[in-house]
This record gives sequence, structure tokens and C-alpha cells, in this order.
Amino acid sequence: MLKTTPLNPLHRAAGARMVDFGGWDMPVHYGSQIDEHHAVRRDAGMFDVSHMRVVDVTAPPGAPRDFLRYALANNVDKLKVPGKALYSCMLEQHGFVVDDLIVYFLREDLFRLVVNATTADKDLAWLAKLGETHASGITLKPRTDLAIIAVQGPHAREKVWRALPKSEASTRELKPFSGIEIANDDGELFVARTGYTGEDGFELIVPEHAVAALWKTLQAHGVKPCGLGARDTLRLEAGMNLYGQDMDETVTPLESGLTWTVDLASERDFVGKPALATSQPHRQLVGLVAVDGGGVLRAHQKVLTSAGDGETTSGTYSPTLARSIALARIPADVTIGAVVHVQVRDKRLAARVVKPPFVRNGKVLV
Repeated sequence: MLKTTPLNPLHRAAGARMVDFGGWDMPVHYGSQIDEHHAVRRDAGMFDVSHMRVVDVTAPPGAPRDFLRYALANNVDKLKVPGKALYSCMLEQHGFVVDDLIVYFLREDLFRLVVNATTADKDLAWLAKLGETHASGITLKPRTDLAIIAVQGPHAREKVWRALPKSEASTRELKPFSGIEIANDDGELFVARTGYTGEDGFELIVPEHAVAALWKTLQAHGVKPCGLGARDTLRLEAGMNLYGQDMDETVTPLESGLTWTVDLASERDFVGKPALATSQPHRQLVGLVAVDGGGVLRAHQKVLTSAGDGETTSGTYSPTLARSIALARIPADVTIGAVVHVQVRDKRLAARVVKPPFVRNGKVLV
């Protein structure tokens, strides 16, 4: 039996093509994945991401910060203003990636995590284990009463303000990677200026009983429903990792294009720090852009380079670039701008090595 989000009946009523996504019954598209992709790049689209798990970390003031300072590779001491968010990996002791997540600082006695759907149970078990040995009084509260809609695109914020007029005053000056709690007639409303598409927008966390009405209101104000297919092409164009493909418990963030999320400079200890501090990465995660046609780059294709072989981790046809793109883990000695070859069935497809992102805020960057 697949798990369902509170919006599942609306997806089915809209004729969405539904798929099994990590045990969840989720929409992959509502008719045209390409149209949904372009809607987000050019206007505004929305995604049901209620399968993501919200976890509130509570304890006496100061304790959640101390705990997360140790549990996460990025440093929560960067979070000084309530509502500020931080992207981080959570590592095991050898420096390999347990998951990637976003952490919000709400109060000194309350931090909020948003973790991946397919790893949520594993993440909670890992955090609970760390809490037993490195914290006292920590409570991990999965917020199964909440649902999430991601509204993304150059006109996303304006359309959210039309749909939720009372939110504009509180969120107009909200900086990227920040969130705020807003009083709402339907209960708790948390608005965060975050996303997974390379476009501006909001992620709206609301009580599950209110999410269907919000979805309908957003749609009435011109926000296009989008499925996981467009979400994947958008995040790949934006150079954003997908857990389970671009990184997992077999690689470190230093080999996954995520060195910027690891704080090795501060004196604090964190899980995996000793391993990373002595690690010399021999591989790197880069972007590939197909030079010619003749095939589509997909995950797990061999990449042949002058320094040795690598492998694509994610690949797709990019609607914005109108050509095939990929993320690939290849030898560290390969330079940006080099031409490599990807084994696509019985052909070797030439591709140029680039530094992601491929597209950000509607602009092609490679």
C-alpha cells in the first residue's frame, strides 16, 4: 500500500499520471512535463512536496543548537536571526552522506528540519541515536500534521500574495533562505523563501486539513500544478543534488560538489569531521553538456576521460538548453571545459565539462 499526501485526491481528479516514488503515490505530470517545466522557468508552478518530512527539534533553550552543531556538517551557528535557514548534509562517522536537509532556526528552544521523504525514517533513527549519546532532553517531533506546497518561478511570490493577501506584508522583504510563521485563519502557516528549482518562490508549510483549499486557491490565481518529472529536470538544470543518485552513504560531500556545505574551519566537532579532515578526494561532481545530438544522458552511464573513467549520476534532456545534460562523478584531475565521452548504449557521446548550475533564475549559465 503506497503512502498518500492530503492532495492525492486532487491529483487523481486532475488526471495526473501517478507513480510510486519511494513508497509514495505521487504525480509525475498532469499532461505535459515540458509545459510544466517551462511554466516554472517563465511564470509560476507548484509542487506537492507533502511527502517531505518536517521534524521539529525541541529542548531547553540552547540545547537544540548544541545538538545540531554536532549532528550536521554545516554550522548552525550561522543561524543568528529567527527564521534563517541553512542547507546541510548529515554525515555518518566515515564522512559519507546520510542525507541532505534544510534546517530553520525558529527559537533557541526550537529548530525545524525538512528531510527527504525516502530517507525520513532512517534520518530520524540516526538523529535519535546521536541524541542518546551527545544530547540530553532533545525531542524529535515529526510534524505529520503538516503539508508542504512549493510555489516556484519568476512570478511565484506575486501569485502567492494574491492567493494569500495577508502574507504579503510579512514576506515581501523576506530574504532567500529565510522563513517566517504567519497567523492564518486555517492555523499555522510557515512561509519560506526556498525551493529546489533554481527559481525564486516560496515553500508553504500548512496544516494538512488546509492544504487542499490552498492548492485550489493558488491554481485559481494562475499557478500551474506540476509533477515530479518537471521537478527533476528543473533541479538538474539548477545543479542541485538528488539524494540516492548524486550522493548517498557511499560518497562524501567533498566528492559531491558540496564542499561549500561543510564547515571544517571552525573548532567545533561534528559527525564525520575527523574523516573529512584527512580526506583527499580523488573524484569530483561536475556538470556535462552534450556537444552533439544522438542520445540522451541518463544516470549510471560510463564517462571516459583522459584521467580515467567516471559515471553519470543524473541525466536528462534539458528543456531550457534544448540539449542533454548530466551530473557526473569523474576523476578530480579533469578540468572544467574539457571534452569527455559518455557511453550511451553503443555510441560514445561527446560532452563538455562545466561547473553547475546550468540554469539559474531563468538564465543559461553554461
